[in-house]
Amino acid sequence: MKKLVLATILSAASALAFAADAGKTEIKGNTNINAVAGQQTAVAVGKGNTAKNTVGAIKGGTTIKGNTNINAVAGKQTAVAVGKGNKAENTVGQIGGK
Repeated sequence: MKKLVLATILSAASALAFAADAGKTEIKGNTNINAVAGQQTAVAVGKGNTAKNTVGAIKGGTTIKGNTNINAVAGKQTAVAVGKGNKAENTVGQIGGK
């Protein structure tokens, strides 16, 4: 249970860190995010590659008007990027972003 809570906290902190750099996020209303993450793995090999797993996030540059509920449950996730300029991403329960 402690690992599950830690994984959820780390995922939320990671999502908030990405959102801070991605532009203005405006939320008008109540927002509830319930996120549960099991095992996650993200690997990026090579120059300029990105691999990330996101569970229960609101990305930057998003405008939400009204009440919002995100219920995200992710089991085993794996994102792998190998080679120049490749990207890999798993997103579960995400609003906004590309």
